Amino acid sequence: MDKNKGMPESALFVMDGVEATHDGMQYGTPKKFRKKKADNLNVQELAQEVRAGSRTQLSKAITLIESSNATHKVQAQELLQELLPHTGNSVRIGITGVPGAGKSSFIEAFGTMLCELGKKVAVLAIDPSSSLSGGSILGDKTRMEELVKKPNAFVRPSPSAGTLGGVHKKTRETMLVCEAAGYDVILIETVGVGQSETYVRGMVDFFLLLVLTGAGDELQGMKKGIMELADAIVVHKADGDNVRLAKKTVSEYKQILHFLQPATPGWMSTAMPVSSWEKRGLDKVWNTIGEFRQIVEANNYWSIRRQNQTRDWFQSMITDQLIDMFYGNPERKAQVQLLERQILNGQLTVTQGVDRLFSDEQSQK
Repeated sequence: MDKNKGMPESALFVMDGVEATHDGMQYGTPKKFRKKKADNLNVQELAQEVRAGSRTQLSKAITLIESSNATHKVQAQELLQELLPHTGNSVRIGITGVPGAGKSSFIEAFGTMLCELGKKVAVLAIDPSSSLSGGSILGDKTRMEELVKKPNAFVRPSPSAGTLGGVHKKTRETMLVCEAAGYDVILIETVGVGQSETYVRGMVDFFLLLVLTGAGDELQGMKKGIMELADAIVVHKADGDNVRLAKKTVSEYKQILHFLQPATPGWMSTAMPVSSWEKRGLDKVWNTIGEFRQIVEANNYWSIRRQNQTRDWFQSMITDQLIDMFYGNPERKAQVQLLERQILNGQLTVTQGVDRLFSDEQSQK
């Protein structure tokens, strides 16, 4: 029981205590109490409770990380510093797919199977963001009713908030906190935007692409770049009348993968039929991931990939910080708007506008 609420601890429950403004929603106690609570937050104590396996405290930690409040940002980094030595022990799996491929139903069936095998499974489900509120539209927790009942599962939906690649910009940090909490399998579900799945590939060990049966027409619209990122392709909904067609589709994808450059050095990407409804093929997916890990760890690319991902993350954070600093000046914002009007009115070319903006920037230094 949660001592604060008198309610059962659940993956569907988010602790009070911090305000998260990233998704247009407010979490926590009424506004007049928030500042006091943020000031009194004991980061070391929260880190200990996260490591002890409390899902309510894990939810609180993630809400802290996702917050745009300046005080919370500092506390979030202090928390991550505390937890960092206890991260890196999970297998990180990115899952994407064409619209209607059944990503959520697959994750629920796959995650449930892993829980029954004794694994601790964290699902970071990235929902499309509402253009009005900025909040999640689909609410993946409501679509994983069986998985969230498992005591060794944790499901956390986060809005993509317009982030390129369909992944919330704090997903990487959230993943680390889940690892510190003892979750040894991290499943990251994306919105399946199609063009920017390299962002997902850039934070996971194994990248899984879900497709539907009937490859003929679908292959015409399938982006070759996405297939080149996939360590495995799951031909989903291979049940009922679709079984025969699914096997044919698997064969077609295997032929195509044979001619593509491997997504991971030393590993030959493969395809397999899966039915989440009939619970068939899920064990083969897990065995494939285990085989993948064994091979990639043996050739040392497992650690190399993670180091490269951390380096890329660092570079992207520098870019984000520079953009925030650049637009943080109200006078510069007004200057940008003025230059935009002049460009739209034909008074300046785009290049002239940019040159003027940065020449003024240098002259102010």
